[in-house]
Amino acid sequence: MHDGHAHPHEAPPEPDGPLSDYQLMEIAVRELLVEKGVLTADEIRQAIEAMDARSPAQGARVVARAWIDPAYKRRLLANGTAACEELGIDMGTVKLVVVENTADAHNVIVCTLCSCYPRALLGLPPDWYKSRAYRARTVREPRAVLREFGTEIPDSVAVRVHDSTADMRYLVLPARPVGTQGWSEEKLAALVTRDSMIGVALPRPA
Repeated sequence: MHDGHAHPHEAPPEPDGPLSDYQLMEIAVRELLVEKGVLTADEIRQAIEAMDARSPAQGARVVARAWIDPAYKRRLLANGTAACEELGIDMGTVKLVVVENTADAHNVIVCTLCSCYPRALLGLPPDWYKSRAYRARTVREPRAVLREFGTEIPDSVAVRVHDSTADMRYLVLPARPVGTQGWSEEKLAALVTRDSMIGVALPRPA
């Protein structure tokens, strides 16, 4: 885990450094797939562009819709995968479970075995989510971890930790900030951060 309240900036890759074993493997597999006619270079490019387009803005759309549409919120909590697909977000074969923050409970997501993460909704996971320290400590001492993110949860509120798996992902539905009555869905979505949907932070205040 890192110290302080700010997340460390993720270092950009070295453009001219030596290729890693994984990069060399990716190049070899990609070239073989193209050579054998399994995929075309354009199909690979389109798949990469689709993955790069995933961002926390997708998850923010889902949260904002749930904040303004009670019927959608019920569907989201009952079947997260189907509710996301209503908004055109393809979750593939992954089962999405949405957990709601309330006055009595605060939810946090972790993957103790690796770094399973709702990429279709949040994009690529941050480095700290994949770190061994976050994966281990969030289960043992979640309140301490949350404090390191600047998030203080009252003792009267239960902290629930949800462990993702290879075929199941979690998304936190944060509590709607006060003072946002009458706001548009787009304006509400701007308050929803990636970290609030992981559960280590709260949404931006109104």
